[in-house]
Amino acid sequence: MIKKVIQTTEAPQAIGTYSQAIRVDQTVYLSGQIPLVPETMLLLEGDIALQISQVFSNLQAVAEGAGGSLADVVKLNVFLTDLSHFPIVNAVMEHYFQAPYPARAVLGVAALPKGATVEMDAIMVLKPQEYPAS
Repeated sequence: MIKKVIQTTEAPQAIGTYSQAIRVDQTVYLSGQIPLVPETMLLLEGDIALQISQVFSNLQAVAEGAGGSLADVVKLNVFLTDLSHFPIVNAVMEHYFQAPYPARAVLGVAALPKGATVEMDAIMVLKPQEYPAS
């Protein structure tokens, strides 16, 4: 088993005791991302569609840092403090994913870190040619 910590400056730095992602063999476990702007580490506020887009951009940056892309995501978990935003997640998601879409769960939660309204984590499986031996 090959285990590697994934870290990129293109996504928000971890704000706690966790890694942006961990790769085990060809599987990459991406930690939850909230709508933090990587350059400022401040929460993007305002329009929920822009916040959701920022979360997908953050996940995309971590996926690329691991040698993959959002096209390699097989499972996506979405956490919302307001489930009425679910249709907006679907609309924004169409800009980042193409069919076949990853398996997904959407959960309503009472609160998220830093007062965010949306958080997502993912599991990604790299193609063999994307998986370096070291």
